[in-house]
Amino acid sequence: MKNLLRAFAICVTLVAAGTAVRAENGKGFRADVIGQVEYVQKQILDLENAIPDGKMTWRPNQEVRSISEVYSHIAFANYFLLKFAGVPLPEGVTIASPEDATKWEKASTDKKVIREQLVKSFDFVKSSIGNMSDASMENMVEFFGQKMTVRSLLLVLLSHMHEHLGQSIAYARMEGVVPPWTAAQMAAEKAKK
Repeated sequence: MKNLLRAFAICVTLVAAGTAVRAENGKGFRADVIGQVEYVQKQILDLENAIPDGKMTWRPNQEVRSISEVYSHIAFANYFLLKFAGVPLPEGVTIASPEDATKWEKASTDKKVIREQLVKSFDFVKSSIGNMSDASMENMVEFFGQKMTVRSLLLVLLSHMHEHLGQSIAYARMEGVVPPWTAAQMAAEKAKK
């Protein structure tokens, strides 16, 4: 019994220490944005993982992006939008114009390649935001002819991620794929009955 209580006390101490560190580093707008990026990242990656390999080239019609192109577009935009904030692109990532998006989108339909692109782009977003100062949120940038703060640009970035998450949910549903978080919720509700 003493060992069990000792183990419990150690766990409580570790959890409290971890919570204190997160609370210290997890305040303010930048922390909120990073938290939202992590949330949408998980949903995007979980859904991409649930799509069968053979469905990655599916599109509702020829005028819109395929499933693989949507995910590649998200990865591209994660770099592209932060470039407007003055964030230097990582080595190996070159973006000269919005037309480069088409190159990214058509570069691969391989799920492993696309997942790697997504993970690297989300890591870049989170580290870039984490390295920004609170004062830099007020810096003015030009985004397609519109002046806005870096803070506003980060909101555009989040909106863009969510826009294409919604698109990919619709695509998945059209192909009979239930989003993993919905499938888990449905299974939990069914287990209660």
